[in-house]
Amino acid sequence: MNKKFPVSEQLWARAKELIPAGTQTLSKGPDQFVQGVTPKFLLRGKGSHVWDVDGNEYIDYPMALGPILLGYDYPSVSEAVIEQVRTGTTFTLMHPLEVEVAELITELVPSAEMVRYGKNGADVTSAAIKVARAYTGRDSIAYCGYHGSQDWYAVTTPRNKGIPKLFASFMHPFEYNNIESLEAIFAEQQGKIGAVIMEVPGVDPVLNPKTGKNFLQEVCDVAHANGAIFILDEIVTGFRYSIGGAQKLFDVTPDLTCLGKGMGNGFPISALAGSKEVMGELNEVFFSMTFSGDTLGLAATKATLTELIERPVVEYLWKTGERLHAGIRKAAEAACVDLRISGNGPRAGIAVLNENGAEDLLLKSIFMAETVKRGVLFGGPVFISYSHTESDIDRTIEVSGEAIGVLAQAIRSGEPKSFLEGEPVGVVFRKRD
Repeated sequence: MNKKFPVSEQLWARAKELIPAGTQTLSKGPDQFVQGVTPKFLLRGKGSHVWDVDGNEYIDYPMALGPILLGYDYPSVSEAVIEQVRTGTTFTLMHPLEVEVAELITELVPSAEMVRYGKNGADVTSAAIKVARAYTGRDSIAYCGYHGSQDWYAVTTPRNKGIPKLFASFMHPFEYNNIESLEAIFAEQQGKIGAVIMEVPGVDPVLNPKTGKNFLQEVCDVAHANGAIFILDEIVTGFRYSIGGAQKLFDVTPDLTCLGKGMGNGFPISALAGSKEVMGELNEVFFSMTFSGDTLGLAATKATLTELIERPVVEYLWKTGERLHAGIRKAAEAACVDLRISGNGPRAGIAVLNENGAEDLLLKSIFMAETVKRGVLFGGPVFISYSHTESDIDRTIEVSGEAIGVLAQAIRSGEPKSFLEGEPVGVVFRKRD
C-alpha cells in the first residue's frame, strides 16, 4: 500500500473489480500519470488547485482535460447552477435557457446562426458528420485530428474493436499544414467526400509553411470547391483561443462548428452550431437526447459566457500561459535539457526529447514525477484557467526548474530509469497485436 495515497489505492483496488479499465475516461487513467508519486483520485477543486482523496494539494494544469476554463468552483458559475438546481434540472417541456444560450452562442461565434446541444464533444462531432452526409448526399469523410469515441471516428484508431470494419472505408486522413494531402483525397474520391472535419492543433502554426496562407482557410476553400461541408472541431479551442474561438482568431468561417469543454466551465454540455442552411438538416436528421436540454449545463454556460463577455478572460489566458511557458523554457535551456513546451498561452503540451531527437516518455515521466512530488500536477495537455494566479505561475516555474535539474542529472547518469519512482506514463492508443 502506498503510504502517501492509501485512500487512492483502496479506491483503485475497488474500481478495478467494478469498472472496465478502472476509469470512465482513458486520459484520466493511472497509466497516464506516474504511478507511485501521483494520486489516482481527486476529491475537490477550488480555483486552480485540486486536492486528492488523501488530502494532498496540487496546482492543476490538465484542468480536467480542458473544461475548467474559469477555475474550479468559480463563484458566478457555481451560484448560477445552485440556483438552477433549486428550480429544476430537466423538465417535460423545453426551458428558456435553451433559447438564451443559443442567442449568446450566435452572438459570439462567427459561424453560428443556429445551435443544438449535446453533453460531450463526441455527441456533436457525430451529429455534424450526420448533418454533412444528409446535406451533401455523400458518405465519405476527410479528417485531421482527434474527434471522439463514436464509431465513425473511433474506427480509425487502434481502439476499433466492436466497430464494423466497413466504416473505415469511409474515412480518409489528411495532414495538418499539407493542403496537397487533402487535395489528393478529393482527386482519389471524386464525388464521394461529404465533409472535411478538422481541429486546430495546439502545437502547429496556422500559417501553412509551404504556401504562407491560412491553412484553415485553405481547407475550407478546397472543401467548398469540391462540394463538401467544412466542419471545424472547436471542442478544445472554442471560447479559449478567443471569445469567438479559433475561427474568430484565425478569420475563417466553417459551415458547422463543434463546441464543448470550456463552454460550461466543467459542467457537461456541448453544442453544434452552423449556418441556417446546413443546420436545417437537423429538422430531419435524428439527433435527440433526454439530457441535451439539461438546465444545469445551460445555466453554467450562460454564466461562463457572461464572464467571458464582461471580463478579460481570454487575454489573461494568453498572457499568463506565455509567461509560464517562457519560464519553463528558460529553465530547460539553462540546464541544457531538450524539454519543449509547445503550443500557445491558453493550451500547450510538454515533450522531452532524447539524444536522438525523439520524444521520450521515460524522460517526460521523470519531469512529471518530480513536479507532482512538489505539488504541481502536469499531464498530457497544459491548460491555463482564469484562476491561475501570479503566485501559482511563480511556484510552477520554480518547481519546474527543480524538476528539470533532476532530469538533467538523470540524463547525464546514462541510467535515467533509476531516477524514476514508478512506471513511465503510457499512451491511450496502443496498437493491438
